[in-house]
Amino acid sequence: MEKPASKPILIVCGVLVLAVAAFLLFGRDGTPGDTSPEAGFARDMATHHAQAVDMAFIIRDKGPAREVSSLAFDIINTQSNQRGMFLGWLQQWGLTQATDQKPMAWMSGHGHGGTATAADGATPGVMPGMATPQQLTQLKQAQGTQAEVLFLQLMIRHHEGGVQMAEGLLKLSTRPEVVSMAQKIIQGQSGEIKFMTELLKLRGAQPYPSILKPQ
Repeated sequence: MEKPASKPILIVCGVLVLAVAAFLLFGRDGTPGDTSPEAGFARDMATHHAQAVDMAFIIRDKGPAREVSSLAFDIINTQSNQRGMFLGWLQQWGLTQATDQKPMAWMSGHGHGGTATAADGATPGVMPGMATPQQLTQLKQAQGTQAEVLFLQLMIRHHEGGVQMAEGLLKLSTRPEVVSMAQKIIQGQSGEIKFMTELLKLRGAQPYPSILKPQ
């Protein structure tokens, strides 16, 4: 009586599972796959940038002080352009903009995303630094110096979230164009955080408690 060919079948199944996993991570021809850190970063950062642009338009349309208006203009242009690059990457990699994965799933297991706690200034499954619908409503309703202060506080927190996401990507990826963008985000938004903190001081206000861990 011949023995069942169970081992060869198990080996074939194992190879298929590994092949599917490799495709999800690396896609065809070594490009980032659907569940890769690069794809997750591009999708989440595109959404993150979109809210920053929306907030910048809100304050710009209120006719704020010149330095706040100039800052809003810079955020609108810089983050709109970067968002276009994120979406362009996804198209180039043959990936969809939408996904069934939860936000920040690409950072799970690395001290971020799915493992974040309220003490970190983030909620599991929620991108760090994002303004709540209630905060956006408050910003839309605020006027004058009150609107400027709220915008600066929300945008500092938002930038901190962007820096946190970019730092997380650098721990997970070596893909040149993605790493380069993450470094630009860290440098650019860190500089704007310092500038916005100074603008708050001139208005007798302070930023929200930082969600960034001390370096």
